[in-house]
Amino acid sequence: MAQANVPVETLDKLVIVWTSDDPYVAERVAFMYAHNAKINGWFKDVTLIIWGPSAKLAAENLKIQEELKAMQKDGVVIEACIACANAYGITDELKALGFDVKGMGKPLTDYLKSGAKVLTF
Repeated sequence: MAQANVPVETLDKLVIVWTSDDPYVAERVAFMYAHNAKINGWFKDVTLIIWGPSAKLAAENLKIQEELKAMQKDGVVIEACIACANAYGITDELKALGFDVKGMGKPLTDYLKSGAKVLTF
C-alpha cells in the first residue's frame, strides 16, 4: 500500500549510502545487499552512493572496482560525492570508472524526502 502523497515508484527505490572504508563491509554488506536487491527484483531502482572514506577505497581497490562495475552492469546506479572525491584527490579516477560524481547533499535530501528507502553502511 502506498503512503499518502508518496509516488508509488519512490516506494520501490533503494538508496544505499556507502561510507565505510572497510572492504569487508563493502563486499559482505553494502554491495551484497545492493546487488541482490536489484538482480532479484526486491527493489525496482537501486542506487549506491559512494560517500566519505569509501571513495578512496573505490578509487584504489581493484576488487572493489570490479564489484562496483558488475553491479553497474546489472542496473545499480553508482553515484559519488564530489566533495569527498576532491578531498581525497580521486575525482578523475572515480569519473574514469564511469560513476556519476557530483554534489550529493541535495540528491540525498531529495531521496530522503521522496519516500525512497535509504540505508547507510
